[in-house]
Amino acid sequence: MALDTHFKSRKDIKKSSKHDRYLSWFMIIPALAVVVVLIVVPMIYSFSLSLTNMNLLKPATTQYIGFRNYIRLFQDDIFWRAFWNTVIFMTVAVNVEFILGLFIAQLMFKVTRGQGVIRTAIMAPMMFAPVLVGFQFKWFFNDQVGLVNNLLYSLTGQYQIIPWLIYYPMNLFAILLGEIWMSTPFMVIVFLAGLVSLPTEPFEAAAVDGASGWLQFRYITLPLIGPFIYIAMVIRSLDLGRAYDLVRIMTGGGPANRSEMIWTYTYRLAITNNKFGMGTAMSFITVAVSFAFVIYLFKQLAKSRQEVY
Repeated sequence: MALDTHFKSRKDIKKSSKHDRYLSWFMIIPALAVVVVLIVVPMIYSFSLSLTNMNLLKPATTQYIGFRNYIRLFQDDIFWRAFWNTVIFMTVAVNVEFILGLFIAQLMFKVTRGQGVIRTAIMAPMMFAPVLVGFQFKWFFNDQVGLVNNLLYSLTGQYQIIPWLIYYPMNLFAILLGEIWMSTPFMVIVFLAGLVSLPTEPFEAAAVDGASGWLQFRYITLPLIGPFIYIAMVIRSLDLGRAYDLVRIMTGGGPANRSEMIWTYTYRLAITNNKFGMGTAMSFITVAVSFAFVIYLFKQLAKSRQEVY
């Protein structure tokens, strides 16, 4: 009897597991349908457009040309200029925001009073629209009435017209300052959340062993907030991949395409020059670069989790 009961219970467990599996698939189907309709189908359609010579003014003349748009882009000097400008922009912006965000988060973590007021103040730049930030920093770096040139005049006593937004790499530097000012608070909030969630026991043990503040930060704080660091950097990298507004308002990618970025060049090809097929191919190259960067960061995140646990 006991043996029969054992086999019956095993059969019941198998039936319940199959039932749970079917139920889970049934619950996932609506989400998969939404993903397919809103993401997969438009991506496939967009990729098919990148293989054509579609012109917005002459859609009836659209023809399939294969990977010719990609080949033309790889042979285009402006594309490579925009590509390397984007790489420099993303690398400098993400790393500077990381260093400033971690430093400010550490200072805020040690403050015991007025945390709410300080957090609200530090988040103020995030409340501005990128277009407004672009106009603001465009005025700051104006060569005639800009705040930066007037400040340099006040410090040196010599008034010089410095065309920040015209000459390269000064225009890229001006755009970077605007982006860093606007987006560093995001890093601060994420890192502060990570610092608040850290356990106190490792720090107390390190203090008893005589470890300095720098050693505690290097060997305890950084490894423990590693997941927060990589998540913040992934999100910021994806955001920077869409930072069109700031560049468009401040320089428009000029002069002579010197400050061109991938996203501004995509707009110029697809909308201004009506080469929609080539612009779509440009956007897919951007997606591929961003996807590769995100995969690299997630691999680093997995390594940091293994080191911590």
